[in-house]
Amino acid sequence: MARCACIDIGSNTTRLLVAENDAERMLELLAERAFTRLGSARDERGEIGAQKIAEVAAVVARQVRLARDMKVDSLRIVATAALRQAVNAAALGRAIEASCGARMELLGEEEEARLAFVGAVGMLVRPPAGQLGVVDVGGGSTELVVGTKAGGVTWSMSLPVGSSVLTDADLPSDPPTEAELAALRDKLAALFDTVSAPQPAAAYAVGGSATSLHRLVGVVLSHDALACGLATLVTDPAAEVALRLGLHTERVRLLPAGILLLDAAARALRAPLELAGGGLREGVVFEQLARVTPPAPT
Repeated sequence: MARCACIDIGSNTTRLLVAENDAERMLELLAERAFTRLGSARDERGEIGAQKIAEVAAVVARQVRLARDMKVDSLRIVATAALRQAVNAAALGRAIEASCGARMELLGEEEEARLAFVGAVGMLVRPPAGQLGVVDVGGGSTELVVGTKAGGVTWSMSLPVGSSVLTDADLPSDPPTEAELAALRDKLAALFDTVSAPQPAAAYAVGGSATSLHRLVGVVLSHDALACGLATLVTDPAAEVALRLGLHTERVRLLPAGILLLDAAARALRAPLELAGGGLREGVVFEQLARVTPPAPT
């Protein structure tokens, strides 16, 4: 049985997934997350400081050791928007290689969208017929993807807005004020009005914001459910809400922006969102498992 791993260096978190194939499905063996907030660490020149590079490299090196201890057949380290937007992304790659001998891959927008679609659709037990939509709200960007299970991605778009970017720029108060939330709704409405996406038969949400909403609103992220979740999050400072809900304080700070992004994306796709069981990391692991699994005997 093949066993593979993905380390995903995002704008908010650095995550490890170790999984193996089980009867043509993927079985998660280990999932770990560290809030590294890499997207917020860039200065006005777009440079990530040496201290943050060392911190993230140490997190990645530890996760690489965990994966290797589990005897994985293949490991990929991928980075997304936070590193695409950094002028010294290569410095983090060198620090990671020096600390653990592994290579970091910087994913382009289209590849990030494609892998998120592969992971989301691949984890569906019974994907519906027709076109499927996937919304991946990250810390530094939001990907909208449409395609089919059999044919793959037919349309995608990446927007340079994510929960971390918007929290830092538009929701500085803790909790966010009504005026800040209203202004951000208007900003996102104007941005997503420029999106002309094919309307899918069903649409799914992936990413840290979407996953964290499961305990708040369930698996169906309707407009009303998202509004209810938002109201719960902005009543008190993030640390108090986090304690009540059993969430990380950093996640609670980022979730209001994430919710508004998910709601705007659903309107752009003209389809309600449901939580998917997989995303970018699962997509990376699915493709690794396909490469290292020997073909079935004929």
